[in-house]
Amino acid sequence: MVDVSKWPLLMVLNGEEQAAVQQACVFGTSANEAIYVTHANEVFAFGLNCSGCLGTGDSVSTIVPKKLDFLRKKKVVSLSYGSGPHVLLATEDGHLFAWGHNGYSQLGNGSTNSGLSPVSITSNLQNVKVTQVACGSHHSLALTHEGDVFAWGYNNCGQVGSGSTANQPYPRKVTGCLQGKTAVGVTCGQTSSIALVDNGEVYGWGYNGNGQLGIGNNGNQLAPCRLAALQGLCIQQVVAGYGHCLALTDEGLLYAWGANTYGQLGTGNKINHLSPVHVMADKERVVEAAACHSTHTSAAKTQSGKVYMWGQCRGQPVALPHLTHFTNTDDVFACFATPSVMWRLMSMEHDDFMTVSEALRKEFDSPETADLKFSVDGKCIHVHKAVLKIRCEHFRSMFRSQWTEDQQDVIEIGQFSYPVYRSFLQFLYTDTVNLPPEDAIGLLDLATSYCENRLKRLCQQIIKRGITVENAFTLLSAAIRYDAEDLEEFCFRFCVNHLTQVTQTAAFWQVDGVMLKEFISRASRCGAFKN
Repeated sequence: MVDVSKWPLLMVLNGEEQAAVQQACVFGTSANEAIYVTHANEVFAFGLNCSGCLGTGDSVSTIVPKKLDFLRKKKVVSLSYGSGPHVLLATEDGHLFAWGHNGYSQLGNGSTNSGLSPVSITSNLQNVKVTQVACGSHHSLALTHEGDVFAWGYNNCGQVGSGSTANQPYPRKVTGCLQGKTAVGVTCGQTSSIALVDNGEVYGWGYNGNGQLGIGNNGNQLAPCRLAALQGLCIQQVVAGYGHCLALTDEGLLYAWGANTYGQLGTGNKINHLSPVHVMADKERVVEAAACHSTHTSAAKTQSGKVYMWGQCRGQPVALPHLTHFTNTDDVFACFATPSVMWRLMSMEHDDFMTVSEALRKEFDSPETADLKFSVDGKCIHVHKAVLKIRCEHFRSMFRSQWTEDQQDVIEIGQFSYPVYRSFLQFLYTDTVNLPPEDAIGLLDLATSYCENRLKRLCQQIIKRGITVENAFTLLSAAIRYDAEDLEEFCFRFCVNHLTQVTQTAAFWQVDGVMLKEFISRASRCGAFKN
């Protein structure tokens, strides 16, 4: 399941909005725009809105998601974006919509005026069903159900595949070597185009200065050329980065070619390759490759679920595939690509799968699955013996030395309050503590008694963040009592720095005489009472 928190822009959405998201795409030159589709097939957009790329009818930035009513109830099957940015979207019924930057007619509506709202693109596409779209920097591709490829927009390097370098204001069918072929996939580099056909062949056209067409030279191509170096291989997936490409065969072999300034080919060096080279040869079968025309980052996933990344990662070149802790290639682009944009329209599959940490968090204090109860202040807390034994030496020892199956599965706790003990048990499930500083004192006492050093440190952090003139002396007393030296020094310094206010609080005069005498003596040695 996709971790939305890895995409900071999506964290603008509240919990209810996040739960409603079915598909999403974060894009833009600074990854500051987002479009998402809900389970109800409503399309929303928010962000910076450069060139009207949000499709909201204006060019005003918005942090509040706005609904694109023009696309209401239309099921989205493909979405792509350019560098302007411009946006293309294909729906399940085969209709094509476009909006955003249009300085080179990349919207395909015949003009060069920005499209502030989604418009249906129909020129030369009547009676055809668009199934996939792809955007380069300022040009566009559309794949039809019949396997035809249409291209339009900026054509300075031949990326439209028309045989010339004249910009193309309307969708135009790409022919040449593709004539009679059935395309099954399209992708774009910044100023290049790639098509995959049903027999596993790959064709490329457009800019080729870094060898990104993979045809053995670096000359631009104004019409499609077949990648002869892949002869005999059946390619199943092709993706394009800014100036490089990755191709995956039906046997799980990965090939790369083109620009390699950041090591994005994964060859161990930064030498461009004009023809495909086999990479990740020492790894297991690859099942997915990932790249994006606005980045120099590459990623791949293997059959066992391992995810590798290479190329430009947080601005640094990584020349060999590096094993990550991620479970999907999307997270590579969220955390390491520059900009942190999505390489595809990402599906948020809100299924029943939960990580181990999510499952533990959910089952805390759950009567349905618990096999043990703690009774504190007359209230019950439901837990699992196995979790307590795994997470806490105190319970491990207790169950080993005292517990038998015949004993009643309820433990009475009288030493600590209900909020404190519940917070402690919840910590064992979540690694987090959410208590006010006054209650954190009691939890600090518990952590000291149970020798839970990490919990002790968390309590000290909570107390430091929550210290005030009113509670400072109480917190200092607790720090001394529980032998928390670092916290003691912090609270003491706070009391000294706010001496006049602290000495006027009730807490200051309610402590025992020995403690008060020791504080005054220590503060005097620091010169606190000179005035």
